[in-house]
Amino acid sequence: MLKKIAVVIGALALIAGTVAIDAPLRASSLTAPANGKMIVAFVITQNTNVMDVAGPWEVFQDVHVPERGKTMDAQMPFTLIVVSDTTNPIRMTGGLTVTPDYTFDNAPDASIIVVPAQSGAKGLSEWLRARHAKGQVVMSVCTGAFKLADAGLLKGKHATTHHDFHEAFAEKFPDVTLEPGDRFVQADATTFTAGGLTSGIDLALHLVALYFGPDAAARTAKFMEHSGTGWMNPEGASPVAHAQGG
Repeated sequence: MLKKIAVVIGALALIAGTVAIDAPLRASSLTAPANGKMIVAFVITQNTNVMDVAGPWEVFQDVHVPERGKTMDAQMPFTLIVVSDTTNPIRMTGGLTVTPDYTFDNAPDASIIVVPAQSGAKGLSEWLRARHAKGQVVMSVCTGAFKLADAGLLKGKHATTHHDFHEAFAEKFPDVTLEPGDRFVQADATTFTAGGLTSGIDLALHLVALYFGPDAAARTAKFMEHSGTGWMNPEGASPVAHAQGG
């Protein structure tokens, strides 16, 4: 009997070890510069989803960290820019038009790159690969995950996307492990994917917490009147998403 129990325990330990090895990466922190601005570059091409941009944009623009300085400007660590393949006006979902600040050719280095759902453009994959190689944080929202996967940033890693596109994503990228129940997933040390739409808010708050601690993220969420708590979970798990299977 004791021998059987030992065998079962050993098997469970082996299974647990396998799961731990294959589990998505969970960062404990990201390093922010002691002072100065951190650029957040939003990649926008035709048909970019407005919510995918507006949610994270509001998060990053609202962050303030008192420890960084005496003035409000010093306490607000992020500068936001828009990057595309052109500086001509871009038509987003619903007809909102945005004029990019930079192109892929002249955009400055960024601390964080946000890739929302969008049609994409020539040069995007190459630009993302180059930025990823420099160690810049790259996050996608919704079907922006397809753009990261197209660039090869998710190969052999874990990711998520909007629940309506799980099947299409799994079919197109069989070498990526899809995590359908999570609000967001960390693929590697600097690459993250969020599910659809408002989950981008949770991922952005999660990044704020990784850079500046949970208090900074909580202050930002409170200012935004954001009552969702998905950003607090290191796995980005959403009970609603799990219940709905999306």
